[in-house]
Amino acid sequence: MSWWREAVVYQIYVRSFADSDGDGVGDLAGARERLPHLVDLGVDAIWLTPFYPSPMADGGYDVADPCGVDPLFGDLEDFDALLAEAHDAGLKVLVDVVPNHTSDRHPWFAEAVAAGPGSAERGRYLVRDGRGDEPPNDWESVFGGPAWTRLPDGQWYLHLFAPEQPDLNWRNPQVRADFRKVLKFWLDRGVDGFRIDVAHGMIKHPDLPDTGLTEQISLLGHGELPYFDQDEVHEIYRDWRVLLDSYSGGRIGVAEAWASTQERLARYVRPEELHQAFNFALLEAPWSAAEFREVVTDSLATTGQVGATTTWVLGNHDVRRPVTRYGGGELGLARARAAALFSFALPGSVYVYQGEELGLREVLELPDELRQDPIWSRSGGADLGRDGSRVPMPWSGEQPPFGFGPGGSWLPAPAEWSASTVEAQRGDPGSVLRLYREALARRRALPALGDGDLTWLDAPEGVLAFAREPGFTCATNFGDTPVSLDLPGDLLIRSDSAEEWRGTLPPNTAVWLKTGKS
Repeated sequence: MSWWREAVVYQIYVRSFADSDGDGVGDLAGARERLPHLVDLGVDAIWLTPFYPSPMADGGYDVADPCGVDPLFGDLEDFDALLAEAHDAGLKVLVDVVPNHTSDRHPWFAEAVAAGPGSAERGRYLVRDGRGDEPPNDWESVFGGPAWTRLPDGQWYLHLFAPEQPDLNWRNPQVRADFRKVLKFWLDRGVDGFRIDVAHGMIKHPDLPDTGLTEQISLLGHGELPYFDQDEVHEIYRDWRVLLDSYSGGRIGVAEAWASTQERLARYVRPEELHQAFNFALLEAPWSAAEFREVVTDSLATTGQVGATTTWVLGNHDVRRPVTRYGGGELGLARARAAALFSFALPGSVYVYQGEELGLREVLELPDELRQDPIWSRSGGADLGRDGSRVPMPWSGEQPPFGFGPGGSWLPAPAEWSASTVEAQRGDPGSVLRLYREALARRRALPALGDGDLTWLDAPEGVLAFAREPGFTCATNFGDTPVSLDLPGDLLIRSDSAEEWRGTLPPNTAVWLKTGKS
């Protein structure tokens, strides 16, 4: 069994995980110091968000040097120490790579601007003549506004994200060859794989046609756009797969890919391409038994057709936290606990975003002057952006920044988080942290869980129940009233704080049962 087919991967948003030097920003040394928490939690691997040299126009996803470490986060020695200690603790390590674009401070872009129209240097990026004083087409930035910015000589360059993030031209052989060197650099250092940012975006339609649409981002994952999920992108991943397979130890590629259908998403994980693709369908699903069942059924069917396993994702640094998405307060927390238990029981791999194991909510009340997400600034404040899911982790103590580091923190934590710290939850048998630890320990121990199949069981409306062999049943009540279930078995764990099973499942609650031999 390949390790990644059933791994639990923990996402570390480096700048918000742990600060070792007191500057208020998380770093690699801080992450290394907190590895025991992840071992105790029971995860199999960690994914580190970008720590490369960057002007930080988009939280480090604007990379100026993909083979270095920004001084804000440490240096290569800090990375090597983190990697070695993680491996010693039995944890795999994935790093983020950002192939769709570079920073505008990358040496290549400076050379492209200086070299002028028609130059080989400019050919590394998507630079075109405009239509008079208008951009080459009507493409929109994911962050709002046009996806084109004009250079001093009159040509325009494409940036599907911020203007500080010019898109690379992946039809240029030099771009492909250079990024292969980037992958080798990190593979040679010992990383176990890559999370590939905007994996669907590197190839654009060669004609750069107009879309004729506004609010184009609303089609992401739901419709077709000429700059996303183009067929030629798969040539890149077939080449990368050969490289990954040339290294021992099961090195993997994980696509952050959005596609218009589950069938098109499954193409990224065909046997000769990548190993995993984030399945955002469950994350996007409303709290509904019918919606969750449809997502699970479709996801398992489509990935099964290509012999792959699926991933289950409830949150990350780009979306509102589950507690808030599911209604907020105690209701949202109960649903988030149940959703975690539901997803941990599904076939495949699971991704956990830092703080989910603490039941953290989205911090919506951040002071405007502290917000750093370009979505906030480019929308003129109309969209709060993603900073609310990036507030630093609370580790201990009664006052902010709750043990995040010896100084302050780049975003302020709410005072109420004193009850949600790792320290506060560690000894509380009813805490979210204890739920996660117990569930992940059982997931690792039970032969029924991880990779494999499931069988849906008959259940009342608003309830999902499925069996996995040998001897396991999961039932989740998505409704707002208790439901009596004729499900035999002994209680393994439940998402609320009750300690017995008498056949009645409360609202917004999930339960795991041991049935027969397991």
